[in-house]
Amino acid sequence: MIARLWSAHTTPALSDSYLSHFEQAVQPRLREVDGFLGATVCARREQHAVEILVTTFWESLAAIDAFAGPDRESAVVSDEAAVFLTRFERRTRHYDLIFAKFPANAPRSR
Repeated sequence: MIARLWSAHTTPALSDSYLSHFEQAVQPRLREVDGFLGATVCARREQHAVEILVTTFWESLAAIDAFAGPDRESAVVSDEAAVFLTRFERRTRHYDLIFAKFPANAPRSR
């Protein structure tokens, strides 16, 4: 399994709008890509900003290529998403997932 990491910043006022966009527009698109396994979105509030870290999980690099295109490290950020962000990484990072274990009764968000 491969984890694809990307981060961005937004304002406290726009953070909920970005998170709603991710849930309503990005997630459905990701689910259509063969080899997509899931995603996490983490937020870290700072004094005047919110950092967002998105991790998507994939079966293979070929699955990532089907999503991102020939330059797999290029971030995929729609114009609709960009309006909610003050800045974002143009490149992503990929990691082999070595270990992940959550108890069956672990709390789930949203």
